[in-house]
Amino acid sequence: MLKRIQFNKIILLLFLIGMLAILGLGFFFIASLNNLNNQMQMGQMIDINALKNRTILVLVIAGGALFAIGIFAAVFLSQFVIYPINKLIESAEKITDEGKEKKQQNVKNKKGNQTRELKNVLGLMTTELKEKLSEVSTQKNQIETILLHMTDGIIAFNMEGQIILINPAAKKFLSIRPEDNTFEDIFKKFKLDINMEKIIYLENWTSTEQRIQVEDKYMNVFFAPFRNEKERPDGVIAVIQDITEHVKLDNMQKEFVADVSHELKTPITSIMGYADTLLEAEYDKETQEKFLNVIATEARRMAKLVTDLLTLSRYDNSSKIQRESFDLGDLVKKCQDKLAIEIKKKHHKVDCFVTADVPPVYADKYDIERVVLNILTNSIKYTKDGGEIKIYVGFVYNDAYIKVFDNGIGIPEEDLNRIFERFYRVDKARTREMGGTGLGLSIAKEILDKNGGSIDIKSVVGQGTEVVIKIPTKGDM
Repeated sequence: MLKRIQFNKIILLLFLIGMLAILGLGFFFIASLNNLNNQMQMGQMIDINALKNRTILVLVIAGGALFAIGIFAAVFLSQFVIYPINKLIESAEKITDEGKEKKQQNVKNKKGNQTRELKNVLGLMTTELKEKLSEVSTQKNQIETILLHMTDGIIAFNMEGQIILINPAAKKFLSIRPEDNTFEDIFKKFKLDINMEKIIYLENWTSTEQRIQVEDKYMNVFFAPFRNEKERPDGVIAVIQDITEHVKLDNMQKEFVADVSHELKTPITSIMGYADTLLEAEYDKETQEKFLNVIATEARRMAKLVTDLLTLSRYDNSSKIQRESFDLGDLVKKCQDKLAIEIKKKHHKVDCFVTADVPPVYADKYDIERVVLNILTNSIKYTKDGGEIKIYVGFVYNDAYIKVFDNGIGIPEEDLNRIFERFYRVDKARTREMGGTGLGLSIAKEILDKNGGSIDIKSVVGQGTEVVIKIPTKGDM
């Protein structure tokens, strides 16, 4: 920074210089006069004192003039030289300071802009990071929710065979214990010809799908490797599906085909055998009638079987039923009348009671009649001669009901859960002997399901059976 020239310092400096010059000049003249006085003492006497006084006066006057000139010079220099120079210096300093301030301000502004830009960038990055984290969190929650509520089981293993992910369905399906933490712990008990090395490294290995049985359930397990972002194997995932119902349906279908084939084969064999016998030789009228009765009986069995199969097929493929309003008590009594001959043959005591003012039911009358006839027929067939059958028709809550009690042979407890399956018989030999097809209760359940009703059977071997049928009244439909 430039320094300003100060006026008092200049005057003092000039004054000192002038005084030093005058003093130096005075001492010089005094020394000269002393020399001259010494010389004159050797020759002629001169008034030295007067000369000294005059010299001192001249010096004083010269000093004053010099002092005045110095002051004038200082004022002149200050006014016309120093002052403009100081102005120039001030201007330069001002310009310099302004430049510095401007430069500093520019630096500050630049730093401020950079800071703001940095804050903006950081803000954008923070916002994007928050959005990414929120998106990741949302996806994580969605995946967890999906896995939690999936009906299929999911288990993921890392390369060491340790569980890294498992959902509740998998734990339930495979009965996984808390100590089962690895691939071997879970699957070795099922004795599968499978390990993680085969799944991960043998791409053409075809046995990645295995069927296992856990107690009374069947599971289908699909194994597949998964890879990381570098397309390298990173573990194995197992998907477990409960195929118990599929297996049961498959077995039922096979059993159904076998039963139908057997049920048709038996009467057809009898018909063909007796017909061929009649054709081969002449028999008396009594023998012919006997053989023809057997042929007619077997033909009726076949007709009934076909009719029952067509009925089941109709209910399986169609949901349309012809509903109407009718009196359930009257219907039950008519069914009892239709079976009067069979009841009389076995000497049964059958009583029918209508226990309440039953409102009209609203259902397919023909189908409900078929159900009642089927239940009553079973009671008559499987109750020993001279047995007792009681029928109650009533109304409870919003349903009309039919209860049929008998003191027949009963049904074993282990068979009660399967009696509504098609072609299922408790005693196949005895049922076939009595002309049953094993479809009656299946048809009854199908009919009641279609009409919004229900059927329930309780039984004790050797004591009898109780059948309860519920049918909605007209006001409930």
